[in-house]
Amino acid sequence: MHRWSTRSAGLTAALAAVAMLSGACGGSDTPAASTATTLADSPTTVKEAPLSATLNGSGSTFMKGFVEVAIAGYKKVQPGVTINYAGGGSGTGRTNLQDGVVDYAGSDSAIADADKPKYKGEVVYVPTVAAPITVSYNLSDVKDLTLDADTIAKIFQRQVKKWDDPAIAALNPGVKLPSTDIAVAHRSDGSGTTDNFTKFLVAAAPTTWTLKSGSTVEWPADTQAGNGNAGVAQIVKGTAGAIGYVDLSDAKASGLQFAKVKNKAGKAIVANLAGATAALAGTPLNADLTYNPLNADGADAYPITSPTWILVYKSQTDKAKGAAIKSFLRYMLTDGQKLANDVDYATLPAAFQQKAISLIDSITVGA
Repeated sequence: MHRWSTRSAGLTAALAAVAMLSGACGGSDTPAASTATTLADSPTTVKEAPLSATLNGSGSTFMKGFVEVAIAGYKKVQPGVTINYAGGGSGTGRTNLQDGVVDYAGSDSAIADADKPKYKGEVVYVPTVAAPITVSYNLSDVKDLTLDADTIAKIFQRQVKKWDDPAIAALNPGVKLPSTDIAVAHRSDGSGTTDNFTKFLVAAAPTTWTLKSGSTVEWPADTQAGNGNAGVAQIVKGTAGAIGYVDLSDAKASGLQFAKVKNKAGKAIVANLAGATAALAGTPLNADLTYNPLNADGADAYPITSPTWILVYKSQTDKAKGAAIKSFLRYMLTDGQKLANDVDYATLPAAFQQKAISLIDSITVGA
């Protein structure tokens, strides 16, 4: 079983790290425009002139825990900058960025080709962190459960409806499974978590999964929908026999137990940061800085590891906001990375960080 306390302990640890980091970087006189130095093969923050702006963002609930702690840490570095993040789901964030409602959007999935003309200019992907999507369940007497992609697909398509179904029993020899009905929980909103969960099933169970992939899918009628990762977690927690896909941070905050999932190599892997890091290790970074750690190669890779990005316009017309956006993004890729583990997110490989910082430097301000 994998049960956890609320997110508060991790947040406390992350904020303690914020205090140490802000003190440690206070003596640097490196100008903002210079190239970031390295510390243990990872970029570190440079000292910048004071900035003043208010930035509004919305989007992914999957990455909200990291965004919130990064905002808190950044406030120590640039107290004149106020940053807000409303969540609402990746689809909401992308739509808000299209409409000019926000200055940045959090997203766990890429912009669809059909939606690109809706944006008011070129949008760039700034990778931030990665994290597991858990397959969380509510069975009080089953403390250890293993599932594979094929069986997960059948459960979420309602082809497997009882916990003692032979397909589940075959993966869990010696485990006493109840005859309890399975209650399936999924997202009600346009969600990058849904997109990545279903992309995993498309990749890993291609002959079984028939619902395709996307930010929304046509779930069977006898399933339950929750808003945001926290909403799905609440359904699972409050419903005996329930199962749902929930980011690691919210699963731990809600005290959920979650299954081990068999990866591409056939090994059952628990949803944790080591598994996410192993998935990242075998994942290439594309030219536009998109990346896909789902169903990754590697014996220790957790197979449902999700990417995340901050989406911003490459041309920033507001000088104050543009400077603040670039500064905040640099922070997320440098000292902000040091806060990620405490709130259940895996840091990016150093090579990803360096390329992302180069991209941030290319964002134009006041043009």
